Amino acid sequence: MKRIIFALFFVVAFTGASAAEVGGVKLDDKLRLTPTGPELVLNGAGIRTRVFFKVYVGALYLAEKKAAANDVLALAGPKRVAMSMLRDLTAQQLSEALVEGINNNANAAEQTALKARIDELVAIMNALGEAKKGDAILLDFLPGSGTRVVVNGQPRGKPITGEDFYRALLKIWLGDKPVDDDLKKGMLGRAD
Repeated sequence: MKRIIFALFFVVAFTGASAAEVGGVKLDDKLRLTPTGPELVLNGAGIRTRVFFKVYVGALYLAEKKAAANDVLALAGPKRVAMSMLRDLTAQQLSEALVEGINNNANAAEQTALKARIDELVAIMNALGEAKKGDAILLDFLPGSGTRVVVNGQPRGKPITGEDFYRALLKIWLGDKPVDDDLKKGMLGRAD
């Protein structure tokens, strides 16, 4: 009888730990970007703050956990950055923040090479009109297709080509000049 109780306790405890929660946002521990794609695991997550405002929960999903930014940037294959909005932003605020994050972590030659694709991302974000509290914005990298933007479960625009573009996006959070140091630590699974 004790074994059965212990086994039930173990199952309940294990099942209850199947999803992480950050800033009141529940995050899947594992997911797939496509029905037949490989399984990705939650690498880490944190809260993007600006001044003292909580802006969004950022989560990073990879094929395997990585604790160093350079290892994430070198990792091939599908990836996801999920942003769960904690406050309302205009499309312009969101676009400007993304562009600033890319430019802060790219040299002049990289910015020139990425310009047309950054413009595509800005057009997709501006078409949203706004990002409201509770919205889920997903930036997925699908090898062979590119960067897919999904908002509240709906794909937006067409995929933006190039793994170099997705790497530039990742540097917004994981580069030498990340948008938020604590969020970088969280996405790398090193939150204090």
